[in-house]
Amino acid sequence: MSENSENKSLELQDSSRRSFMGRSALIGAGAVAAPMTAAMFASMAKAQTQTQGASAVVHPGELDEYYGFWSGGHSGEVRILGIPSMRELMRIPVFNIDSATGWGITNESKRIKGDSAHLMTGDSHHPHMSMTDGSYNGKYVFINDKANSRVARIRCDVMKTDKMITIPNVQAIHGLRVQKVPYTKYVICNGEFEIPMNNDGKASLEDVSTYRSLFNVIDAEKMEVAFQVMVDGNLDNTDADYDGKYFFSTCYNSEMGMNLGEMITAERDHVVVFSLERCLAALKAGKFTNYNGNKVPVLDGRKGSDLTRYIPVPKSPHGINTAPDGKYFVANGKLSPTVSVVEIARLDDVFSGKIQPRDAIVAEPELGLGPLHTAFDNKGNAFTTLFLDSQIAKWNIQDAIKAYNGEKVNYLRQKLDVHYQPGHNHTSQGETRDTDGKWLVVLCKFSKDRFLPVGPLRPENDQLIDISGDEMKLVHDGPTFAEPHDCMIVHRSKVKPQKLWTRDDPMFADTVAMAKQDGVTLEMDNKVIRDGNKVRVYMTSIAPNFGMNEFKVKLGDEVTVVVTNLDQVEDVTHGFCMTNHGVQMEVAPQATASVTFIANKPGVQWYYCNWFCHALHMEMRGRMLVEA
Repeated sequence: MSENSENKSLELQDSSRRSFMGRSALIGAGAVAAPMTAAMFASMAKAQTQTQGASAVVHPGELDEYYGFWSGGHSGEVRILGIPSMRELMRIPVFNIDSATGWGITNESKRIKGDSAHLMTGDSHHPHMSMTDGSYNGKYVFINDKANSRVARIRCDVMKTDKMITIPNVQAIHGLRVQKVPYTKYVICNGEFEIPMNNDGKASLEDVSTYRSLFNVIDAEKMEVAFQVMVDGNLDNTDADYDGKYFFSTCYNSEMGMNLGEMITAERDHVVVFSLERCLAALKAGKFTNYNGNKVPVLDGRKGSDLTRYIPVPKSPHGINTAPDGKYFVANGKLSPTVSVVEIARLDDVFSGKIQPRDAIVAEPELGLGPLHTAFDNKGNAFTTLFLDSQIAKWNIQDAIKAYNGEKVNYLRQKLDVHYQPGHNHTSQGETRDTDGKWLVVLCKFSKDRFLPVGPLRPENDQLIDISGDEMKLVHDGPTFAEPHDCMIVHRSKVKPQKLWTRDDPMFADTVAMAKQDGVTLEMDNKVIRDGNKVRVYMTSIAPNFGMNEFKVKLGDEVTVVVTNLDQVEDVTHGFCMTNHGVQMEVAPQATASVTFIANKPGVQWYYCNWFCHALHMEMRGRMLVEA
């Protein structure tokens, strides 16, 4: 196809889509976007699935090439998928309660959850893996909880959450990313909702001038807040450069509005750029304040500060994404049909005052209605989700820059219908220097007419797109539950999970220490320790038998059961479930797990292995004898 005919094709396609969706979908002064109608959904559903060079088929016995880490959204968990098969491999409980593994029930998980162990819900959004020199290193995945202002860390060797913190001075931790180079020393995340800095209820709660949002920098190893930066406006999504110098975040509420009408009055909002070097220097010099009685240092990064610069962009920007070559980051317009391309090399001149912040913008291509997030391939192309158009726009960064400079060049390569209203999208390894341009995953918020009906609450739709050729080709629809907000894709060579636990693992180190104090050798002993109304029961498990088939307690005793799985065969997981007590947990091979509960029912109370482990699995049980 010639360039002229390709341009005409894109123009016709764009015109058709505009006619279909209607420009009235844009948000105007005080108005919100009209929801898509059933007719719109039905019309868009006619797009056909096609295939091209890459194969999405993974046959029985074959392994996927990539791990995909999905946030679980309102479920509060993280899910692992294989790509390109899109098969769900595992669910990692994080902010939620999980009866299968005992997460949030066991003593080990409660210690990890710390001061938030009493919370049973979470809203997980942005999973991101730690890096070394701009490449995934397979060590950790970090995830935020918007609902309860928390950040958690998952160890990728065992795929278990091992650290969790509640971020002080903020509400609603949203955008989260990692420092890319030289390594992930810091995890960065945004406090989205504005609150008074001394939020003790003593000052005027209605005085919006006292409200602030904070940018949060977390020590990735210690899982402690290193420092926070106060900003003007709120904060939404965030990202980091490939030089270890700058972090940047979008702001959709520069007005500091408290309702929709107030939040969309300004013609422009901004991107805040943070200089890490200047922030660390201010921290060292003691130029910070403490709030709400905690010791976390808060730096002042409001307009006029040496620590930050504010780049004006079209109103209500949302996603912010750094290109894998490290030259640009893109702020996605949401209420503007454009994205803003910022040249990172110009940020030095912005901070020195040689150029104005807007001078760092080198392109603002118009892509369609509702651009939210952008992903990248290894050929200089970008892929942006268009929420209102229900499309992916593929465009070329260098051509967009040429067009911005007045050259007559078409930067749009293709638009592909997706189903429907896409949010995040990610290319294989696309957030690293190793992006390979093979696959694009699009997380769609609606799935009407794509799957069998299951009632008013419908699944969402994760779609896999082959981007290995010149054209994007949709190859797979995957229904998914409870708004998996975001994902990231890493090559399987980067991840090295263990097959068995090691006995000195820190996950259950505190339980091992407790046993040592009780004179118990966990790998050998089956013993009951009585300490007043507190009873500690130690037992081993080897399929198909517990090391202890019965023990006695008194009604009202606080009972702690510690189980050590002595099996050395991978995948022979045991469980411990005490009937009618709301107690159950997973005990994987060579692991120790413990759970504490009140023996509040008299008589015979059976416990059993609730993870199928052996041909005689049903016989793997025992009795707790509760004396009234």
